[in-house]
Amino acid sequence: MDLLHDLASLRTQGHEVILVDGGSHDRTREIAQPLADRLITCRPGRAAQMNEGAGKAAGDVLWFLHADTRVPAQAMTGIQSICSEQYDCWGHFDVRLSGTHRLLRIVEWMMNWRSGLTRIATGDQGLFVSRPLFDSIGGFADIPLMEDITLSRSLRRRRRPIRIRSPRLQTSSRRWERNGIVATILLMWRLRLAYALGTPADELARRYP
Repeated sequence: MDLLHDLASLRTQGHEVILVDGGSHDRTREIAQPLADRLITCRPGRAAQMNEGAGKAAGDVLWFLHADTRVPAQAMTGIQSICSEQYDCWGHFDVRLSGTHRLLRIVEWMMNWRSGLTRIATGDQGLFVSRPLFDSIGGFADIPLMEDITLSRSLRRRRRPIRIRSPRLQTSSRRWERNGIVATILLMWRLRLAYALGTPADELARRYP
């Protein structure tokens, strides 16, 4: 629930915080209830959950954050500045990983460099998009993996993304530390290459549950 505490100041400024729960069986709902403006339950799946939250949101700009993200206090200022000047805007943040292993510094550099080069961002990077632009492409594709890649591809056809280099969001390094840094990098490259070559997301989800 650290993310919701990070976002508490935004609520005092009038911004809406929506938490979409994919059917958790712990105390998530009980703990999160007082920390969010709306608490929604829907079927599991990041695409489904983010579309559900976007459909209930009242704001003109949507900011999608994974639960294991940490947000600096100044982050919202950058989004407000950009989207107040551009009606159809979208973009993402540079990130840093939470762990201290030196290899993780290389991983985060590669993530930030890759998204800057390809204009494709992942969900870990705090994707933000104006509602008209989000609605015009039909939101997230209802697929079990690569929903963020698919969204970015659609958005970059409409407008160049805005990359916010500072402040950086912090994302959890748990999966790299649990499964091995090099092994996780190779797996992610393999998944992205397979998807780029046309392997359906459903098939990738079956191969790599």
